[in-house]
Amino acid sequence: MELIDTHTHLDFPDFDADRQALLAESRALGVRRMVVLGVYQANWQRVWELVQSDPDLHAAFGLHPVYLDDHQPEHLSELGDWLTRLAGHRQLCAVGEIGLDYFIETLDRDGQQALFEAQLQLAADFDLPALIHVRRSHAAVIATLKRFRLKRAGIIHAFAGSKEEAREYIKLGFKLGLGGAATWPQALRMHRVLAELPLDSVVLETDSPDMAPAMFPGQRNSPAHLPAICAALADIMAISPEQLAAASTANACELFNWS
Repeated sequence: MELIDTHTHLDFPDFDADRQALLAESRALGVRRMVVLGVYQANWQRVWELVQSDPDLHAAFGLHPVYLDDHQPEHLSELGDWLTRLAGHRQLCAVGEIGLDYFIETLDRDGQQALFEAQLQLAADFDLPALIHVRRSHAAVIATLKRFRLKRAGIIHAFAGSKEEAREYIKLGFKLGLGGAATWPQALRMHRVLAELPLDSVVLETDSPDMAPAMFPGQRNSPAHLPAICAALADIMAISPEQLAAASTANACELFNWS
């Protein structure tokens, strides 16, 4: 069973003590490729150095809305410089993590929106998919994506929306990122949505080190947990883990233009 983890933060210090052992363990369990996402200007170099050390890692670069107060105006032009320099590199796969976060009420929404739109424009300019963070902001994100109509669309990370929101994203060409949050027994609404999602619209992810699944409560999440997440989600979707793994892997390969 071959799996792809479409959303990790493997550059975070949480993995400094055992990163290489963890990558080896994940591979032994069938996790063949992993996407590492940059979230602010200060970690892009670290992300790229990590990705360069391993041919099965792929990088995305972005300015995450949660770090809005840390982002400087020049970081946007630096992001453009990074994408220009790495254009066409086989290990650059997307713009992300970008998006809107309305859960943290102190984050300026106008500032987030301007930053989100500027980065969607970069995704369009460089013909890259966008990896999108959405918390309590589905309506605003959907409205924005309808205006941009990205050719290569992207992934809605940690999708936890309604059936109707899922339909809107799918119509726009986006894949829905599914991970640990949906494995919890109390995520009943999400379970109902999962059961109705078309298989060609989903990809698997961990968000390591965050969003640990129900099987590993309170633990650091990691790509090594992806097979267990796949099995738990497949059970909710009433399909086999092999079916879900094959669909997710095919969808990720199509999105990222991986052969």
